[in-house]
Amino acid sequence: MTSPELAAHPLSQVARVLTWGALGLMAYGAISWLAAQPWFALHTIEVKTPVAHVTEAQIRLVAERQIRGTFFTVDLEHVRNSLEKLPWVREARVERRWPDTLVVSLTEHVPFARWNDDALVSGTGEVFGAAVSTKLPRLIGPPGSSAEVVAAYRRYQASLAPLGMTIEELRLSSRRAWRIQLDTGMELALGRTQTDVRLARFVSLYPRLFPRSIADGQAAAVTPAPLRVDLRYSDGFALRMPKGVIPFKSSET
Repeated sequence: MTSPELAAHPLSQVARVLTWGALGLMAYGAISWLAAQPWFALHTIEVKTPVAHVTEAQIRLVAERQIRGTFFTVDLEHVRNSLEKLPWVREARVERRWPDTLVVSLTEHVPFARWNDDALVSGTGEVFGAAVSTKLPRLIGPPGSSAEVVAAYRRYQASLAPLGMTIEELRLSSRRAWRIQLDTGMELALGRTQTDVRLARFVSLYPRLFPRSIADGQAAAVTPAPLRVDLRYSDGFALRMPKGVIPFKSSET
């Protein structure tokens, strides 16, 4: 038979647990109430890193629309996500600084070229939407090909540099064919395979086919440059010249 003392012992343990639980809830409620008081309101946003494209007005707009709560209750992850939706922001970090400040560190995208019709692309192939006033080359390619097109642009531009030629547009078609538009208006059709080899052959032969003369200390082309060069041949390339111009004839072509 169970004695009253033994029966009361488990009940006293339950009572203690309930009491401490109630005290804990009261303490939590008091702390939550205190943390939500206007005494701890946020008054300042400090941008820790220098920025070139994100404006103070944009950051202020995010602050007015997205920051809710006090120093203790503000959702830092929500603020970070809101800042990263700004056009030029690649990464944002947000932290508190006592007593009323949020410190923001922003990393901006660095534009390398225009991408397709309405975007920009960085030097690592990251596509982002933003407006830019400076003149940049245009890269065109199917979805998911931005990193590949950026890498190809670097190689092709390095190959053309000895000729003083600059790529204005590089296009990769849906059929994986490459096409270059130079700033002079000349177009180079590279095709789908052996593009680096084909371009290297063009660079090596072009000065002999279209030599430049020196007059008054400046170089000038003896023969006008072609409008289009088709490099999709195994042992040479085809030229389309301006109307009325006869290309330099050589067995090497």
